[in-house]
Amino acid sequence: MRRKLKPRVGWISLCWVLLSWAPLAQACGPFSLAFYEFGLLYYLDEQGQERGIDLDVVNALRERSGCRIDTRLDSRPRIWSQLANGQLDLSVSGIANAEREQFAEFVPYFYSRNMLVLRRGVPVSARDPEGFLKQAELRIAVVKSFKHGSFFDAWLEPLRAQPGRVIEAGDTEAVVRLFKVGRVDAFIAPATSWLLAARRHGIDREAELLDWARREPVVGGLILSRRTVAEADRKHLRQALQSLLADGTVEKILRHHVGPELAASMALPHGQLEENGPRNLGPRPL
Repeated sequence: MRRKLKPRVGWISLCWVLLSWAPLAQACGPFSLAFYEFGLLYYLDEQGQERGIDLDVVNALRERSGCRIDTRLDSRPRIWSQLANGQLDLSVSGIANAEREQFAEFVPYFYSRNMLVLRRGVPVSARDPEGFLKQAELRIAVVKSFKHGSFFDAWLEPLRAQPGRVIEAGDTEAVVRLFKVGRVDAFIAPATSWLLAARRHGIDREAELLDWARREPVVGGLILSRRTVAEADRKHLRQALQSLLADGTVEKILRHHVGPELAASMALPHGQLEENGPRNLGPRPL
């Protein structure tokens, strides 16, 4: 007996993206895009070769869109400054907020969630958010200008008001080094950063992960400058990235770098793809 097929919103979205893809592979650009080192999203291996999820997504986006995208490595604070000042066209793994959306458009392509990496041996009373705040001798390192989600950003505010408790660094690798040499007792990181840090520095033996923001996923997106990239080009790139999401290319990239289990939690649902980008990206278990 032939099974009766049930229509699914996700397949409708997939068909829409793929059917509308034919005219999208066209010459466009050049666009400037800056990467920043951030765990398995983008890093340099022991031979100095570029690796990471963001690198592979951008390479796929370049091929799918037909756009010329010139890339470079920079620090996160400089990237945001250049985007705000109209000196940079594109970047990756961006977290949207009201201020940033004034000068940039965000096209989501993965979920993540921040966790606290805490040094083993700190007082048991410091293993919850309030307890850590009360331990005046404990310090935490963060990447300058980085947004960690509403929970951690609000939690950091009273720590920032206490001199010396929050130490800022230019990138995640610098943050991990501060932890490794004992200058700080904790840092905030998604699983992608933790996996690379544990692999490179062996800090899994001296640290533990605390999942304080379990219900607060962070949505990372391609950043398109409203100031330097025309609306027609933003639409073209947006649709190109949507097609990579819809046909499973992005999820395949995620699986390659983090394995199937974590990739499944990071992938965006196909059914939420629309002409103007994924919508209603509410909480999901990670």
